[in-house]
Amino acid sequence: MESLIKAAKNFEFPALISLIIANNALAPGIRLAENYNIPIKVFDKRDFNKSHFEAKTHETLLEFDIEMICLAGFMQILSRNFLYKWKKKIINIHPSYLPKNKGLNAQKQAIEEKAAFTGCTVHFVNEEVDSGKIILQEKVKIEPKDNVQTLSNRILQKEHVIYPKALKQIAHDIIKLRN
Repeated sequence: MESLIKAAKNFEFPALISLIIANNALAPGIRLAENYNIPIKVFDKRDFNKSHFEAKTHETLLEFDIEMICLAGFMQILSRNFLYKWKKKIINIHPSYLPKNKGLNAQKQAIEEKAAFTGCTVHFVNEEVDSGKIILQEKVKIEPKDNVQTLSNRILQKEHVIYPKALKQIAHDIIKLRN
């Protein structure tokens, strides 16, 4: 999330991060948003069921005139109804070179299968886990001495580079559609 916020602070970047929504009051992104004076809404998953969380989120997104949703550390599957309302407007970053190693523990999966490489992927979110149209990917070589943490750290470095690039690309496309 921080790489998106920092990129959006650049005057030439075509997108603005204007709201952070969290489903966990202890999420690290909340402090980050506070540091950058970005409005925050927390709909704690302990206080809301899924449909109520999605309804409040949708209402808030409309209230803030949000055009794109960038998921970061959001470990919840969104409903078909929510996805339909925001079709082709939700992106996510996943720590694997999709379509390989979908879902949880992607780095562990890659190491266990003795893959030569993995990476990270920015993709549109659809009804199937980590299966939406790929926007941008970056490969990361798996070293013989890698463990889940060392590999995760190297993937994260690439994520910080490609997520802002992908958002920039999508924002440019949205701007072109308006003209």
